[in-house]
Parts: sequence; C-alpha cells; structure tokens
Amino acid sequence: MKYAIALISVAMLSGCGADGDPIRPDITTGVSINSNGTISTSTSVSATTGDVSVTLGL
Repeated sequence: MKYAIALISVAMLSGCGADGDPIRPDITTGVSINSNGTISTSTSVSATTGDVSVTLGL
C-alpha cells in the first residue's frame, strides 16, 4: 500500500509545471459475490492521452 501511495504521489508531482491541459484519470471499481458468499473487490485507475495509456490495477 505504501508503494502505491508513493507511486501516485510521484506521478502527481511530476505533472507540476508540465505544458498542456491536465489529464483526467478514469476510475473503475467493482464488487462481486460468488456462490460461497465470498466478496471480492477490484479497482483500476487509468489515464489516456493520444496513443499512450497508463493503467494501475489494485
């Protein structure tokens, strides 16, 4: 978890002073329950500009 927070912080700081409009991230979350009653969650954050796409899944 600390690694993810550090990575997000560095990514946000690297955008300071960059030329152009800011890129808005897309956030996708999901919750599923299987037949045994086990709950699982998934989350992903992605940013796309032109032909470049970056996705982080947790």
